[in-house]
Amino acid sequence: MHFVKALPCMTALCCLAFVSLSRAENNPVIPPDEFVYCTVCHGVQMKGNPSIEAPRLSGMDTYYIERQLRSFSNGWRGTHENDTAGMEMRPMAAILSDKEIVAAARYVNAVGSEPPPVTIRGNAGRGKSVYAPCAACHGPKAEGVEALGGPPLAGLNDWYLVTQLRHFKDGTRGSHPEDTYGQQMRAASATLADDAAIQDVVSYINTLQQR
Repeated sequence: MHFVKALPCMTALCCLAFVSLSRAENNPVIPPDEFVYCTVCHGVQMKGNPSIEAPRLSGMDTYYIERQLRSFSNGWRGTHENDTAGMEMRPMAAILSDKEIVAAARYVNAVGSEPPPVTIRGNAGRGKSVYAPCAACHGPKAEGVEALGGPPLAGLNDWYLVTQLRHFKDGTRGSHPEDTYGQQMRAASATLADDAAIQDVVSYINTLQQR
């Protein structure tokens, strides 16, 4: 089934799973069976599913997960016509309360899985030079710098990183005036000369995988 045609069905399935579950807002880490609406797309261990463009979330820092869920909920992400995966995610975030967003981020952070497989083949040597200015916000080992709002990049799917860099570069992501961090990334992605540079920098990030 073509991905775009599958979107309404996946959205309905996720919503159905969500509304059929009891909410546990007083529990900071909701048990796995309360997160069926996440696991439908991202997998039981949050490993992700590239066939529907659902990235690996396992072990991601809570501050970043919370920020992205709020970005989707606020309409900063998932509104551009080219962001089909974001449009799938936006209604999922919109039905979460603030307490549920916090709980979801804590749950995702607590789930462990092996690092994702390498799928991008660029020139990591060139990518190391391209990554140098990125280290200021994302850390020398792509471990993230929370004080600057820079999330970890090591541990993310390489195909997802390529997609998001392309989206920042072409304005699919980071264009909303209230999305401060997104606008910063738009400016940073503008320094990437072409798609080869994107492939190279992601290939270098692959060498830093720690999760």
